[in-house]
Amino acid sequence: MIYKENFKVGLKDVWKGNEVSNSAILEYLEDIAAYHSDTVGYGINTTKDTNLNWLLLDWKVEVIKRPTYGENLEVHTWSRGIEKFWAFRDFEIYNEKHELCVIATSKWLLVNSKTAKIERVDPKMAEKYNSEPQKKVFPEENLDKIKEPDSFESKFEYKVRRKDIDVIGHMHNIYYLDLAYEALPEEEYQKRPFNTVRIMYKKEIKLGETVHCLYTKQDKKNIITIKDESEKLLHAIVEIY
Repeated sequence: MIYKENFKVGLKDVWKGNEVSNSAILEYLEDIAAYHSDTVGYGINTTKDTNLNWLLLDWKVEVIKRPTYGENLEVHTWSRGIEKFWAFRDFEIYNEKHELCVIATSKWLLVNSKTAKIERVDPKMAEKYNSEPQKKVFPEENLDKIKEPDSFESKFEYKVRRKDIDVIGHMHNIYYLDLAYEALPEEEYQKRPFNTVRIMYKKEIKLGETVHCLYTKQDKKNIITIKDESEKLLHAIVEIY
């Protein structure tokens, strides 16, 4: 089943002229994923009844044609498959001319909101999502693990604030991309927007924690490794290029 919603590119969604930012694109994708789950009974409003949450593990987003301020967009999403504890979800964004602008894929983990333990997906739950395994936006079946760089060129430190926290008490997943941009050297930052975003989440970040965002450039990719203050615990790795 392909689920669709319409979005309009607003003022807060654009930067560097009138083009939509990567953070805004992630916001559209996150919202439509939540809306789709709402329709099958596993969204934010039903968590108190189901005790289930989907936690994001991976993003890969590729911008083909960047939308601009004021454009009306049609965003599509569908479950590409649900197995054991994981769900795979793909996305497409079209502009008013029905030109394909963005493709994206993601991986999610089912977690019990009361126990914080991983839950196995019930077959009846999986059936409600009516997956489309034959329809995938990238040729690879699943996202490869991002390897942590051996060395780093610079560091950005950040203490997590109240505004960063989402509905389940963790740092909102989109803000990891914001941290990555802050960690970029100025000459790289001025090259934005980048057309490929890849984020691998490993460990949630909570209120009051201090994180170190370690930057390096490798194979033309800007790689930002987000770790705890001791730099022993890996929170996420972001690639933008």
